Amino acid sequence: MSEASTTPAAAKPRKRTTLEVLAQLRQPKVAVMLALGFGSGLPFLLTGNTFGYWLREEGTTLKAIGFLSWVGLAYSFKYLWAPLVDRIDAPVLGFWFGRRRSWMIFSQILVALGLLAMAVSGPGAGLALVGAFALVVAFSSATQDIVVDAWRIEAADDSEELGLLSSAYQLGYRAALLATDALILASAQHFGWNLSYGLAAAAMTIAIFASFRAMEPAQAESVLAAKAPLWTPRGLFDSVIGPFIAFFKTHRELGVLMLLAVALYRIPDFVMGPMANPYYHDLGLTKDMVALVRGTTGLAAALIGIAVGGFSAIRLGFFPTLIIGAILQPIAVAAFAILAYTGGDWIVFNAVMAGDNFAMAYAGVALVTYMSSLTGLGYTATQYALLSSTYAILGKFLKGFSGAVVEGLTPAHGLMPAYAIFFIGAGLVGVPALILFLILARAHGKMIARQEAEAAA
Repeated sequence: MSEASTTPAAAKPRKRTTLEVLAQLRQPKVAVMLALGFGSGLPFLLTGNTFGYWLREEGTTLKAIGFLSWVGLAYSFKYLWAPLVDRIDAPVLGFWFGRRRSWMIFSQILVALGLLAMAVSGPGAGLALVGAFALVVAFSSATQDIVVDAWRIEAADDSEELGLLSSAYQLGYRAALLATDALILASAQHFGWNLSYGLAAAAMTIAIFASFRAMEPAQAESVLAAKAPLWTPRGLFDSVIGPFIAFFKTHRELGVLMLLAVALYRIPDFVMGPMANPYYHDLGLTKDMVALVRGTTGLAAALIGIAVGGFSAIRLGFFPTLIIGAILQPIAVAAFAILAYTGGDWIVFNAVMAGDNFAMAYAGVALVTYMSSLTGLGYTATQYALLSSTYAILGKFLKGFSGAVVEGLTPAHGLMPAYAIFFIGAGLVGVPALILFLILARAHGKMIARQEAEAAA
């Protein structure tokens, strides 16, 4: 599956036409991927930005909201238990459903139970208790991501279908973000946060049903069957260390640069995340207004971003798509500063939300497709967990200080100017990723030219 390991000596497959790509949407696994993407996206904001909105309404300080966002670090350390997901079946369920499906169902049930516990307790029961339940949700959701990502990569027949499934995943994921970033605000406005979180727990049945309907991917089975059992010293070494050795053996000295570029790519989005909903609250925007804009302008922009990102990845290739995304993201995040001086003007708010949703959806497809291309059969779950943990860990750590930064700037500048400075700074931290992917694109082009010259000799 590795882009770097593809040799020009092999016959290059014919590029699918746009109509052929659209025809692939009728495949059952695309519909399954859509639902699994929804399940992966559903818990994300419920332990992050949306959770911050609930906490802010309960009077929680920005600093505490920022630090509580660290429950999301569970996503950043999932590579630690990914080898187990790669090599053993889930408890009890593995006998009936196979390795990938059993882990999907097991983790999805835990997510639903954790969300239900958050709904029953709420911040009123104490930040420590609701934070502990949020951590359970984040840990279970991270486990779900490990196996869903592995299923997506192993279920794809080729790199173009991988791009298609990645787009379907992003579409489902974005639909879940809409539900937990917009619809839940309208629900909370009229029915309360507790009931809204309970409904979100019930919505996890969509992903559970998709896991029952999914086929168990077979193309990695022969590779895994040839490996030593996990409980032997050789098997344990191969499961834990093997994926990293294989990654750097394939990508050589570029491997470190790839990991660094991936780690920096989504930092603007991560850093600004915990402050977005408190920002709307402090601007005086109602939950209904935020939900309406997210569900109309934001949704349309996100869908367009996913479609454009998917076709860009298929037609232009990974690096051009990544570079465009690395330009769009910082601009979209910095644009939030405008709201501090327009007082939440309806037209400006719509424009900012449209830009943000398009940029993040486009960049999300670009990064997911690129990271998927870097994995190898036999280590799919662990290698992708390494890459996705790498892309998340620095941003999730830094975002914990976001509230402290805004509160620290407020005495000297005032609350709204402090927010504006923060969002501009959050956008600027995306520049290093752009530089690194430009370097990687150049290095990759030289490597392909060298391989073609060697093949022609």
